[in-house]
Amino acid sequence: MKKKVAVIGAGPSGLAQLRAFQSAKAKGEDIPEVVCFEKQSDWGGLWNYTWRTGLDEHGEPVHCSMYRYLWTNGPKEGLEFADYSFEEHFGKQIASYPPRAVMVDYIEGRVKKAGVRDWIRFCTTIRMVKYNEAKGNFTITAHDLKADRMYDEEFDNVIVASGHFSVPNVPEYPGFDKFNGRVLHAHDFRDAREFSGKDLLILGSSYSAEDIGSQCWKYGAKSITVAYRNAPMGFNWPDNWKEVPKLERVDEDTAYFSDGTSKKVHAIILCTGYKHHFPFLPDDLRLKTANRLATNDLYKGVVYVHNPKLFYLGMQDQWFTFNMFDAQAWWVRDAIMGKIKIPTDKAVLLKDVADRVHHEDEGKDAHDAIHYQGDYVKELIAETDYPSFDVDGACEAFFAWKDHKKDDIMAFRNNAYKSVITGTMAPVHHTPWKDALEDSMESYLKN
Repeated sequence: MKKKVAVIGAGPSGLAQLRAFQSAKAKGEDIPEVVCFEKQSDWGGLWNYTWRTGLDEHGEPVHCSMYRYLWTNGPKEGLEFADYSFEEHFGKQIASYPPRAVMVDYIEGRVKKAGVRDWIRFCTTIRMVKYNEAKGNFTITAHDLKADRMYDEEFDNVIVASGHFSVPNVPEYPGFDKFNGRVLHAHDFRDAREFSGKDLLILGSSYSAEDIGSQCWKYGAKSITVAYRNAPMGFNWPDNWKEVPKLERVDEDTAYFSDGTSKKVHAIILCTGYKHHFPFLPDDLRLKTANRLATNDLYKGVVYVHNPKLFYLGMQDQWFTFNMFDAQAWWVRDAIMGKIKIPTDKAVLLKDVADRVHHEDEGKDAHDAIHYQGDYVKELIAETDYPSFDVDGACEAFFAWKDHKKDDIMAFRNNAYKSVITGTMAPVHHTPWKDALEDSMESYLKN
């Protein structure tokens, strides 16, 4: 009997898994039957932009954390597919920090070429996954949202590729219930123009705080105040941007901080992170981990140690993204197809996890973290037929990006890097990022 494999999610991780199986099929290999379940009406995961927040048209939590005018906050040279370059897709080399519409087109180009859309059941969410001890397989309860029909189906393996940047971590602060302005999480942020002319408070000190604050600054916010819990981001911010210690409380129109200062604000955006959230998995199958490079309970970063027939993709904190998801997907494919043997001794699996955590903890800074994840990508690629690429070169692009941010946080996107896939230097974008208010694909690709 042919194996049957379920992939949960058709975002970048799930699509990487479909491409991995299709790649083997194209080489004449006998692959399992693959069924991908996607809650949204189209593929792309977080990149599938919607104006909706809260609940979607079916009453499901909105997956999208994407906003208008988003440009990648890291160089595309760090995420390029090894088997599908930007030049192959666009017919030319493009600038290093594409906006959302350009990235969506690129992601879609590869899977359209692979012809895997028929493997996906859209508008179908997973309600429950159960492991059948007697049969050694899984029963998935799926909900066809359009037909409003629930059904069960059995699979030999399950691959969870539903992401972990869609369920917001939402803290409460004294006074939120009486604040007269808007309080929202970054997950529900859609359009920076909403905050033009406003005094804005942002809680957080990581990428969301940096990028959403920068967006709002670019589109005319009057002032940006960022409150941090542990340490400021410390960039050379514009004159109307200030970092302050943690928020203590708010009243109707004023925020009060732990250093005794206060600021009148019109709106508060919580850039307070996301949760690994899998309501469709019972306790014995559910991954519980922090957002870190070495996740809990995943052998090789992908195999669930408590049930090695279950796999998770893309659950790490990320420097590398698309090409790391590919490396994981190719490895998982080969494990499912029996080309890679997963140790049967659980102690071996747990030791692998412990070793990865230890090596991450040994790192001193972002430089070490980038190398750590680069080495992980190299490790997985070496065990499969995924096209090898210059991972160290991608790390160098990340190091240069970090330096460019230190030089000028509002101008780092004006730099260009060399593709590690084709060796071609990207052009400098035709308009400085702060002045490029139009983010359509047509506008971006002018040069």
